[in-house]
Amino acid sequence: MNNGFSTGEEDSRGPTDQICCLIDDGDRCRNPAGNASYSKRIQKTVAQRRLKLSIDPNAQHIYICDFHKVRIQCARTKRRRKDSEEDSNETDTDLPEVDLYQLQVNTLRRYKRHYKVSTRPNMNKAQLADTIMKHFKTIPIKEKEIITYFIYMVKSNSNKLDQKNGVGNDTT
Repeated sequence: MNNGFSTGEEDSRGPTDQICCLIDDGDRCRNPAGNASYSKRIQKTVAQRRLKLSIDPNAQHIYICDFHKVRIQCARTKRRRKDSEEDSNETDTDLPEVDLYQLQVNTLRRYKRHYKVSTRPNMNKAQLADTIMKHFKTIPIKEKEIITYFIYMVKSNSNKLDQKNGVGNDTT
Protein backbone atom coordinates (compact mmCIF):
# COMPACT_ATOMS: atom_id res chain seq x y z
CA MET A 1 0.00 0.00 0.00
CA ASN A 2 1.10 3.49 -0.79
CA ASN A 3 -0.37 6.36 1.30
CA GLY A 4 -3.29 4.13 2.24
CA PHE A 5 -4.14 3.28 -1.37
CA SER A 6 -3.70 -0.16 -2.90
CA THR A 7 -1.64 -0.33 -6.08
CA GLY A 8 -2.89 -3.83 -6.82
CA GLU A 9 0.63 -5.24 -6.50
CA GLU A 10 0.06 -6.33 -2.92
CA ASP A 11 -2.56 -8.81 -4.06
CA SER A 12 -0.32 -10.46 -6.64
CA ARG A 13 2.92 -10.52 -4.67
CA GLY A 14 1.77 -10.74 -1.09
CA PRO A 15 3.08 -8.50 1.67
CA THR A 16 6.82 -7.84 1.55
CA ASP A 17 7.40 -9.13 5.10
CA GLN A 18 6.31 -12.70 4.29
CA ILE A 19 8.79 -15.53 4.05
CA CYS A 20 8.63 -18.53 1.75
CA CYS A 21 5.89 -20.96 2.78
CA LEU A 22 7.96 -24.07 2.03
CA ILE A 23 9.69 -26.65 4.17
CA ASP A 24 12.80 -27.86 2.35
CA ASP A 25 14.00 -31.30 3.49
CA GLY A 26 12.61 -30.70 6.98
CA ASP A 27 13.85 -27.09 7.38
CA ARG A 28 11.58 -24.07 6.99
CA CYS A 29 12.84 -21.72 4.27
CA ARG A 30 13.78 -18.25 5.54
CA ASN A 31 13.97 -16.48 2.15
CA PRO A 32 11.53 -13.67 1.39
CA ALA A 33 8.43 -14.79 -0.48
CA GLY A 34 8.21 -13.73 -4.12
CA ASN A 35 5.24 -13.51 -6.46
CA ALA A 36 5.06 -17.23 -7.30
CA SER A 37 2.49 -19.30 -5.47
CA TYR A 38 2.67 -22.96 -4.48
CA SER A 39 -0.30 -24.02 -6.60
CA LYS A 40 -1.75 -27.50 -7.02
CA ARG A 41 0.07 -27.80 -10.36
CA ILE A 42 3.42 -26.95 -8.70
CA GLN A 43 2.68 -29.41 -5.88
CA LYS A 44 2.10 -32.11 -8.50
CA THR A 45 5.44 -31.28 -10.17
CA VAL A 46 7.21 -31.43 -6.81
CA ALA A 47 5.68 -34.83 -6.08
CA GLN A 48 6.53 -36.21 -9.54
CA ARG A 49 10.15 -35.02 -9.33
CA ARG A 50 10.43 -36.28 -5.75
CA LEU A 51 11.70 -32.92 -4.49
CA LYS A 52 11.80 -32.78 -0.70
CA LEU A 53 9.51 -29.75 -0.52
CA SER A 54 6.24 -29.31 1.31
CA ILE A 55 4.10 -26.40 2.41
CA ASP A 56 4.34 -25.35 6.04
CA PRO A 57 0.92 -25.98 7.60
CA ASN A 58 1.44 -22.91 9.81
CA ALA A 59 2.02 -20.58 6.84
CA GLN A 60 -0.70 -18.00 6.31
CA HIS A 61 -0.04 -17.80 2.54
CA ILE A 62 1.14 -19.92 -0.40
CA TYR A 63 3.91 -17.69 -1.82
CA ILE A 64 7.35 -19.20 -2.45
CA CYS A 65 10.79 -17.59 -2.72
CA ASP A 66 12.62 -17.10 -6.01
CA PHE A 67 15.18 -19.79 -5.07
CA HIS A 68 12.52 -22.50 -4.81
CA LYS A 69 10.69 -21.17 -7.88
CA VAL A 70 13.84 -21.58 -10.01
CA ARG A 71 14.62 -24.96 -8.43
CA ILE A 72 11.17 -26.27 -9.36
CA GLN A 73 11.43 -24.82 -12.88
CA CYS A 74 14.85 -26.44 -13.31
CA ALA A 75 13.51 -29.81 -12.19
CA ARG A 76 10.74 -29.48 -14.75
CA THR A 77 13.09 -28.56 -17.64
CA LYS A 78 15.70 -31.19 -16.71
CA ARG A 79 13.01 -33.87 -16.88
CA ARG A 80 11.86 -32.64 -20.28
CA ARG A 81 15.45 -32.62 -21.56
CA LYS A 82 16.08 -36.15 -20.22
CA ASP A 83 12.93 -37.41 -21.96
CA SER A 84 13.97 -35.90 -25.30
CA GLU A 85 17.45 -37.46 -25.02
CA GLU A 86 15.93 -40.89 -24.41
CA ASP A 87 13.77 -40.47 -27.50
CA SER A 88 16.77 -39.66 -29.70
CA ASN A 89 19.04 -42.32 -28.16
CA GLU A 90 21.55 -39.68 -27.03
CA THR A 91 23.24 -39.82 -23.66
CA ASP A 92 25.51 -37.39 -21.90
CA THR A 93 26.73 -39.79 -19.24
CA ASP A 94 30.35 -39.32 -20.27
CA LEU A 95 30.14 -35.52 -20.30
CA PRO A 96 30.13 -33.41 -17.13
CA GLU A 97 26.99 -31.34 -16.64
CA VAL A 98 27.45 -27.56 -16.61
CA ASP A 99 24.86 -25.81 -14.43
CA LEU A 100 23.98 -22.71 -16.45
CA TYR A 101 21.00 -22.11 -14.13
CA GLN A 102 23.43 -20.67 -11.57
CA LEU A 103 24.44 -17.85 -13.94
CA GLN A 104 22.82 -14.44 -13.83
CA VAL A 105 20.29 -13.54 -16.52
CA ASN A 106 22.59 -10.83 -17.90
CA THR A 107 25.37 -13.41 -18.35
CA LEU A 108 22.99 -15.74 -20.19
CA ARG A 109 21.91 -12.85 -22.44
CA ARG A 110 25.55 -11.97 -23.20
CA TYR A 111 26.18 -15.59 -24.19
CA LYS A 112 23.07 -15.53 -26.37
CA ARG A 113 24.21 -12.30 -28.05
CA HIS A 114 27.82 -13.46 -28.51
CA TYR A 115 26.87 -16.75 -30.17
CA LYS A 116 23.81 -15.26 -31.92
CA VAL A 117 21.51 -17.89 -30.41
CA SER A 118 17.97 -17.28 -31.62
CA THR A 119 15.28 -17.42 -28.95
CA ARG A 120 11.72 -16.27 -28.63
CA PRO A 121 11.22 -12.96 -26.83
CA ASN A 122 10.53 -12.58 -23.09
CA MET A 123 11.93 -15.93 -21.97
CA ASN A 124 12.36 -16.44 -18.24
CA LYS A 125 15.72 -17.42 -16.75
CA ALA A 126 15.05 -21.18 -16.74
CA GLN A 127 13.88 -21.16 -20.37
CA LEU A 128 16.86 -19.06 -21.45
CA ALA A 129 19.29 -21.32 -19.59
CA ASP A 130 17.70 -24.39 -21.17
CA THR A 131 17.99 -22.93 -24.68
CA ILE A 132 21.59 -21.89 -24.10
CA MET A 133 22.42 -25.33 -22.67
CA LYS A 134 21.21 -26.92 -25.91
CA HIS A 135 23.51 -24.60 -27.88
CA PHE A 136 26.40 -25.08 -25.44
CA LYS A 137 26.27 -28.85 -25.93
CA THR A 138 26.66 -28.41 -29.70
CA ILE A 139 29.98 -26.54 -29.48
CA PRO A 140 32.76 -28.88 -30.62
CA ILE A 141 35.83 -29.02 -28.39
CA LYS A 142 39.31 -30.43 -28.78
CA GLU A 143 39.80 -31.61 -25.21
CA LYS A 144 43.50 -32.50 -25.47
CA GLU A 145 44.36 -29.18 -27.08
CA ILE A 146 42.37 -27.20 -24.52
CA ILE A 147 43.89 -28.98 -21.52
CA THR A 148 47.41 -28.60 -22.93
CA TYR A 149 46.84 -24.89 -23.54
CA PHE A 150 45.36 -24.46 -20.06
CA ILE A 151 48.36 -26.12 -18.39
CA TYR A 152 50.74 -24.00 -20.46
CA MET A 153 48.93 -20.81 -19.43
CA VAL A 154 48.94 -21.77 -15.75
CA LYS A 155 52.66 -22.64 -15.81
CA SER A 156 53.59 -19.49 -17.70
CA ASN A 157 51.39 -17.45 -15.33
CA SER A 158 49.61 -15.61 -18.13
CA ASN A 159 46.33 -15.50 -19.97
CA LYS A 160 44.99 -14.42 -23.35
CA LEU A 161 44.15 -10.94 -22.07
CA ASP A 162 47.76 -10.45 -20.94
CA GLN A 163 49.00 -11.48 -24.39
CA LYS A 164 46.59 -9.13 -26.19
CA ASN A 165 47.60 -6.20 -23.97
CA GLY A 166 51.32 -6.85 -24.35
CA VAL A 167 51.76 -7.91 -20.71
CA GLY A 168 53.84 -11.01 -20.06
CA ASN A 169 55.58 -10.86 -23.41
CA ASP A 170 59.20 -10.41 -22.46
CA THR A 171 61.23 -9.01 -25.30
CA THR A 172 64.48 -9.05 -23.35
